[in-house]
Amino acid sequence: MFARTKRLTLRPGWPEDAPALTQAIGHEAVIAKLTRAPWPYSLGDAAAFLAQPRGEHQPRFLIDALDPGAPRLVGGIDIHTSPDGYGHELGYWVTPDAWGRGYATEAGEAVIAIARHALGLRRLEAFHFVDNPASGRVLAKLGFRPTGRVEPRASRGRGGEAQAVLFELVLDEDRCAPMPMAA
Repeated sequence: MFARTKRLTLRPGWPEDAPALTQAIGHEAVIAKLTRAPWPYSLGDAAAFLAQPRGEHQPRFLIDALDPGAPRLVGGIDIHTSPDGYGHELGYWVTPDAWGRGYATEAGEAVIAIARHALGLRRLEAFHFVDNPASGRVLAKLGFRPTGRVEPRASRGRGGEAQAVLFELVLDEDRCAPMPMAA
């Protein structure tokens, strides 16, 4: 599955992306904001991530910015099973030299449209660690609302747990009928 926005291409990751992925995500400032990525992040970690199977209801994309000249890997975004195993959670990251450009919001809008129209999901969850309020602002721009819950979430990169602010997005029921997708 692919998606295009005005400035981005969202696409699957391929084995040959491992070096670019390692360079883009391999910053402690990025890894500390994630739950599943280890620190330090190695080429082997990238290769293992890219080799993971993808479920049809769990889209996972690399984010390429359409910079002049050639596309450049600037982040990743996915929908995965939430920790309780019952819902779907939106997760994303952006490499530091691309922070503040609106890429997470732009990619999030595209993935939410996929969740709503292609997957027929009714609700998405998301969170940000308390020490990452910029991610909370992205979630608010995407229409997520705080649930009022703050709870610990594991972070491999931090080597333990950190407090996380939980959000939810209820997708319009009349707009959630699954749409056929081209492969």
